[in-house]
Parts: sequence; C-alpha cells; structure tokens
Amino acid sequence: MSILIIGLVIFLGLHSVRIVAEGWRTDKRAQLGEGAWKGLYSVASLIGFALIVWGYSLARQQPVVLWVPPVAMRHIAATLMLIAFIMLVAAYVPGNAIKSKLRHPMTLSVKTWAFAHLLANGNLADVVLFGSFLAWAVACFIAARKRDRAAGTVYPAGKTVPTVMTMVIGLVAYGVFAMALHKLIIGVPVFGG
Repeated sequence: MSILIIGLVIFLGLHSVRIVAEGWRTDKRAQLGEGAWKGLYSVASLIGFALIVWGYSLARQQPVVLWVPPVAMRHIAATLMLIAFIMLVAAYVPGNAIKSKLRHPMTLSVKTWAFAHLLANGNLADVVLFGSFLAWAVACFIAARKRDRAAGTVYPAGKTVPTVMTMVIGLVAYGVFAMALHKLIIGVPVFGG
C-alpha cells in the first residue's frame, strides 16, 4: 500500500501545484523555460503514475475488504463511465458544446471516473486510489473555475458537428474499453464475470 500512496503523493502532488501555488509554478516555468519545465513535470508524473500502477497491483494481491458493493453498483458505474468517456473526449475536440457548457470536462471526467469506481469497489486500495483522485478532481475543478472567473474567461458556444463527433468518439472509445481493454489491462471484465 505504501508504494501506491507514494505514487499518489507524487502524481497528484505535481498535478496540484497549479491549485495551491500558481505563482510559484509560473515563476518556475519562466525560470526553467517551457521545454525544461514540461520535461521535468512529465518525467516526475510518469514516475508517480508508474508507482500508482505498481502499488495498486500489489495491493490488489492482498485485498483488505471494507465492504462488498451490491451488483447494481457495477451497472451504475458502467453507465457513469460512458459519461466520463464523453467528457474526456470533449476536452480535446475543438468547438464542441459539452466543453462550452462544462468548461473543464477532463476534470469532471476524472471526478466521474473516480466516483463510479468508488461505487463499484470496496477494497481499501480502491478507496485510497479512487478517493484520492476524487478529492483531487473536486479541488482542481474549483480552482479552475476560480481562475476562469478571475481572468474573465469566456468559452465560445459549441457547434453541432463537433458535439456529435465528441459523443460518437466517446461512445466508441467507451465500447472498446468496456468490451475489451478493461479486462485486458485491469483484469476485470466490465460486463459479466
């Protein structure tokens, strides 16, 4: 469990710098240069992510069961994950109405992903992993909305074609992940099993 926690501290800590120390982050980026900052940030993030994956896989080998969620929670989680995939895609497709309305769909996607997995999993490692990401996503969303208000950021209205593309790509990505990749990568089927 300690490797998982160290990974979370590194990964989420790095991704929280903008939440708690925007001025410091801006100064360091200027001091180091954009390329060096992004390089160091990426390497450290990858180390944190690798520790999360390794630590979570180790913790799953000796699970500490806190509760056993009802089977219905898996179905609710699967439905929430469809929404999470569409929001994730909305962060990248320019001109879609979902991003226009939500403003920070990636952060909301992480929040939805974490919440869905907390509903469907009751082991200690799950609570630590998904609970940490949920808390981070809530703080990140609040900070991002605060920055938007302070900067007077206005998001352009979305258009129909990019919005439909966002939904189709999100649905296809969800289908591929739910039907094949989740079992392949995580070892747990989304449907059945």
